[in-house]
Amino acid sequence: MTGTGEEAIFTGESQEARAERSRQSSAASGNRQPSEERFRVEALRSLPALNSDYRDTAEVFVHKDLRLHFDGNRYCVPPRYVGRKLTVKADSSSVTIYDQHHEIVRYARCWQRGQTFGAERFQKELLAQRAAADRSAAQQRLVVLLGPAAEDYLRRLAETDRSLARQVRELLLLVREYGPEAVAAALEKAHAARAFGADYIANILRQQQSRREVQPSLRLKDPELNQLVTDPLSLAEYDAFILRSRKDSSDAASNETEPTQPDDDESPTGSDDL
Repeated sequence: MTGTGEEAIFTGESQEARAERSRQSSAASGNRQPSEERFRVEALRSLPALNSDYRDTAEVFVHKDLRLHFDGNRYCVPPRYVGRKLTVKADSSSVTIYDQHHEIVRYARCWQRGQTFGAERFQKELLAQRAAADRSAAQQRLVVLLGPAAEDYLRRLAETDRSLARQVRELLLLVREYGPEAVAAALEKAHAARAFGADYIANILRQQQSRREVQPSLRLKDPELNQLVTDPLSLAEYDAFILRSRKDSSDAASNETEPTQPDDDESPTGSDDL
């Protein structure tokens, strides 16, 4: 038996298997490239794209109190995001809140629990927006009381260097003191003279008529209730009703208490025989 046969017996490998393995080895050695060829720039392939944003990410809901909850703490955002879902991304040093890809606000990472961040900043912004809405409501109320002419007057007044909110408050006080009809007439005169300001209208009113006596308003403990303004009411009908009632009562009393004249035919009191 040849050496090859003895080797095949001891290895348990057939001649066909040995031939196939020899062929594969020869093909691999023929396709092998030198190391300098394999590391040429043209031969290198790019690495697969990796996500560089390694931060913790969560989708959170913004509640009515401007707060969202993340990692045991509460973070505040601007009022315009109330009722929406925002993206929070956090690493070891910061917590960043996004509206899609737009960064809204960034906070320092806090590892404590139960903390609230940004409340003072964004609650002030919310109060400023509410004050602006109240000013807008006051302007609309003034237009309702004085008519369409007041809208153009306020527009021209806003173009001056005066505080529009203060001017509106003073005009509402004039309406309360003099009545909407008188203030509307004075406003038209001031507009014709291009005199824009509550002081001009007040001067016209003082020249035209006397000021009505106004009782001081009741001050309540709740400051928000003190800001409420009631619609001015005309008391002319009440005055007419009261005066008419007094006149009727006076006429009825005069009829009941008419003096009786003594009869001339009757003798005076006392005895005539004396």
